[in-house]
Amino acid sequence: MQRLQSSLRPRFGALLLALIMALLLYPGLKNIAVYLHSAVTGSYISGTHSVVFVSCPNEQVGKVIARTIIEKKLAACVNILPKVFSMYNWDGEITETTEVLLVIKTKSSKMNKLTEFIRSVHPFEIPEVISLSVDQGNPLYLKWIEETVSEE
Repeated sequence: MQRLQSSLRPRFGALLLALIMALLLYPGLKNIAVYLHSAVTGSYISGTHSVVFVSCPNEQVGKVIARTIIEKKLAACVNILPKVFSMYNWDGEITETTEVLLVIKTKSSKMNKLTEFIRSVHPFEIPEVISLSVDQGNPLYLKWIEETVSEE
């Protein structure tokens, strides 16, 4: 009996170690599984693309920023929504203003470069750059974004 118990201890320890490693590596293993599934089935990987919101003081500024984003291939498309009413707290005061809103469609991998670019050219001290991951969408549209936005 004692011989059986001592032979089970190393196995139990190895099993426990494998279980702990699997739990610690779960996010990475899940990502690998999702990418493999996508490659085999051709399905979309959630979060590969993003929709980004950027407010601008007026249409002229919005158009210049939008055009440059497209020229630099940081995004595939920018919609400019005119006359967005904004209310926010700035320097301890509630401010009301009319702005334009850029709705930018891009790859999530471009977010850092896109944010850096917007911060470098935007007239606001702290420009709004809010990104939402795309969960699903028209596969042909998502493919177009993928093909249009450069990898550089």
